[in-house]
Amino acid sequence: MLRPRRQRWPVTLVEGDVGLRPIAYRDRDAWYELRRVNAAWLGPWESTSPDPDAPAVTFRQMVRRLHGQARAGEAFPWVLTVGGVLAGQVNVTGVARSSAQMGHVGYWIGEAYAGRGAMPTAVALAVDHCLLRAGLHRLEINIRPENRASLRVVEKLGLRCEGLRERYLHIDGAWRDHLSYAITTEELDEDGLLGRWRRSQR
Repeated sequence: MLRPRRQRWPVTLVEGDVGLRPIAYRDRDAWYELRRVNAAWLGPWESTSPDPDAPAVTFRQMVRRLHGQARAGEAFPWVLTVGGVLAGQVNVTGVARSSAQMGHVGYWIGEAYAGRGAMPTAVALAVDHCLLRAGLHRLEINIRPENRASLRVVEKLGLRCEGLRERYLHIDGAWRDHLSYAITTEELDEDGLLGRWRRSQR
């Protein structure tokens, strides 16, 4: 597969009324409000630190860290918008170059926007950018088996399940098992994952 020249960060991606744009300091108030309203919806799936004395991270600290990782080519930190309104996040983190050329996709969305196709569209946009334009070869998405809403996203997109990873991540206060899903450039045609998702909607 021919690779176009790499697109440099920052990158904004759009499909219909769904958008991915770099997270910004100006998102603080809308981000906090979205998280407050969706605390019960998101709580069971939130990453936590196994260190009870770990200091809380502020929004500004999170954005500064993500911006630094993005500039270093180690992450792609986006906010998800629906109709121009902040609705969630899609982050590609843990990017390894050299012989690996891989990263990990994480995402969350407000309950009011769930089940409407916004998250599969956003994940397809992110995957296509990383695998077809940013030079990565493989992406993984790891999901708790109990998280049906998140599992539906990867199932709708047709990602390949590679099995169970026991006690893989510290989530909601404990080490939790995760199902690991993956996709590589060889599994995409010229229309990418977004093209596959569009065809499934016909």
